[in-house]
Amino acid sequence: MRPLRYSINVTLDGCVDHRVGLVDEELHRHSADILARADALIFGRVTYEMMASAWRLPLSDEMPEWTHPFAETIDAAKKYVVSSTLTDLDWNSELVRGDLGEAVTRLKQEPGKGLYVGGVTLPLALANLGLIDEYEFVVHPRLVGHGPTLFAGLSQIVDLELVDRQDFSSGAMALRYEPQ
Repeated sequence: MRPLRYSINVTLDGCVDHRVGLVDEELHRHSADILARADALIFGRVTYEMMASAWRLPLSDEMPEWTHPFAETIDAAKKYVVSSTLTDLDWNSELVRGDLGEAVTRLKQEPGKGLYVGGVTLPLALANLGLIDEYEFVVHPRLVGHGPTLFAGLSQIVDLELVDRQDFSSGAMALRYEPQ
């Protein structure tokens, strides 16, 4: 069974607003590496639309050259989008409808090296179903005092074991955990 991995940028005060994290070449390279470990990406509607508007090729001329490897990786990836409102997708994407647990379990049972999920709302639902096999929190050394937080409304405690840690020159740290 291929693992379902989750990774998110978060500030020290728990904010996951994508506009407040540190942005540099090293962190973008790390994000591209995370996506490259997956056969496919699973997004909810909001994350899919945000990623498509920012990373669909060709990139705008305003994007630094060092963002291109990330853009190329996400642009080429197979994407599954969980949505009850979208009807038509492109960008190498397919709609996921029906029972979320059954649909994601089917995707996990397909051969391959793994799946990646991003966002906030969909990962909460997947965590409640016990379907996430690896959690990575890229912790940014910032306090921002606003924004959405992770796993608000989680139905049960998920105990995690630290399996890897990576430090970045910006002071950010990637902490990778597996459920116990």
